[in-house]
Amino acid sequence: MNDFRPYRTPQRLAGGSFDGVVRTGNRPAARKPSAQVRTHNQQSTLEGFRRREGFNGLSTMQLRTSSAAAVRQDPVGEIPRQPKADLPGGPSRVATAHKPRHKKRKLATRFMSVIVFGVIVLGGVLAGKGYIAVNSVFRGGGDAPALAEDVDPATLSGEGDGRVNILMLGKGSEGHDGADLTDTILVASIDPINKKASILSIPRDLWVKNPAGGHSKINAVYAATKSKHLNADSSPEQIEEASREGISALEGTIEETMGIPIHYYTVLDFIAFQQAINTVGGVDLTISPDDAAGIVRETLWDELTGENYTLDVQPGENHFDGQRALMYARSRHASARGDFDRTERQRKIILALKDKVLSAGTYGNPVKISQLMNDFGSHMTSNLGLREVLRIYELGSAIDTATINSVGLADPPNVLVRTDMIDGQSVVRPMAGLSDYSEIQSFVRNTLKDGYLQKESADIAVYNGTNINGLAGQRADDLRSYGYGITTVANAPGGGDYGSTILVDLTAGEKKYTRHYLENRLGVTAVDSLPDGVTETSGADFVIILGQNEANR
Repeated sequence: MNDFRPYRTPQRLAGGSFDGVVRTGNRPAARKPSAQVRTHNQQSTLEGFRRREGFNGLSTMQLRTSSAAAVRQDPVGEIPRQPKADLPGGPSRVATAHKPRHKKRKLATRFMSVIVFGVIVLGGVLAGKGYIAVNSVFRGGGDAPALAEDVDPATLSGEGDGRVNILMLGKGSEGHDGADLTDTILVASIDPINKKASILSIPRDLWVKNPAGGHSKINAVYAATKSKHLNADSSPEQIEEASREGISALEGTIEETMGIPIHYYTVLDFIAFQQAINTVGGVDLTISPDDAAGIVRETLWDELTGENYTLDVQPGENHFDGQRALMYARSRHASARGDFDRTERQRKIILALKDKVLSAGTYGNPVKISQLMNDFGSHMTSNLGLREVLRIYELGSAIDTATINSVGLADPPNVLVRTDMIDGQSVVRPMAGLSDYSEIQSFVRNTLKDGYLQKESADIAVYNGTNINGLAGQRADDLRSYGYGITTVANAPGGGDYGSTILVDLTAGEKKYTRHYLENRLGVTAVDSLPDGVTETSGADFVIILGQNEANR
């Protein structure tokens, strides 16, 4: 995948650490990353999600003047786990939150991107009505080939470009501790070909290689990179560039771990969320009695008011103003599955806001939609351009809200992550191993399947034309992980005497997108007929005969 640019460092914890970024002591100015590896004989299960929040943030100036510190390299092997008491299916808990012990404890605003769909809709509305103020939000710079009406296969870099993937980041606002920690990380994935959409939730505590150095929770990647590019004298232009570096770093990390391309991004803070909900007059949700994720009773600390807020959402019709919606999207302690139930609530708010924005009372009121864009103002940035916004708005209008799929990495039966303890902090890591993302990548690629691969639904036969035992099976598994349909895996007729891989297109070019993807992946040009002595009786659309050159791939 993509190489990463340098990243900045997040704010410092007591003891010389940053939230999610593991360090050893207070760093000297030019200290190199430590190669020391330490493990902790601790385990946790997926469900408890008890973690150390405690990000003790610095002031804005302190953050800018801090530079990249040495980051301890993380364990590579398995980490023994320690059971936790809170398991799924247990009794519902009523959580009570008192005023934080630390006056500046960060507001847990992990969800601000929940309104990005609504923002895109608004952008489409305003652009269609001739409002040009949306340029301050939608600045352009991203690119997704699949947004075009008639896509040339040559414009597609690889599997996954048959969708439009928008990275949606939610963070705190300026002046709050940990303002640059992206505690909400979602990917809105749109399939323009088959008129489908999904929302992928990425756990904020996912343990990853941080391009700024060492390993950290994924929510610290943006902060670490941005900080690394700042100093006490940074100009507004330099701060903006540092933010772009941070976003680029996080995009690359997500592409590496999830195995999908990221085409656009949006970054939003909680102030815009609360104001937008209030501007449209609130949103309404119907909670069913069996909706464990939707039913919440919890007391949370509201830093905006400086008071506790009691959230009580029960089955039936529920109206949410900005404050209540904010608390609903933040709540996690009263839910059996913690962060994962919270993600489901965030999805509900997204869809409710989308419906409210498209309602006659909002859509037909230019004053209200103009006010909504003002709500976003400096609280949101995006590399979507107006043309892309209009196209996504058009596509989104054709997608039934009820069909939008919510995708998580811990939703049964596909439980792909669990929690562990690393250096005293609770992190999320792949079930397959600390740095083994292969199962996650295969799941995400097949769940967010390339639109062209899905539409063409080609059958592929893979034959081993080498003396390398099991090669056809290995390559077939690789192709399956990208969403290809493999119908045959066998040895090639005549044995292992093929010097180079051969790709045969038996569709007469009818399935041009699959052909293009396979040519790129195999590094060959497809031919239209089988080699002499080879017959294909399985009815495959494409035949791959692996050659000896595969030994070096």
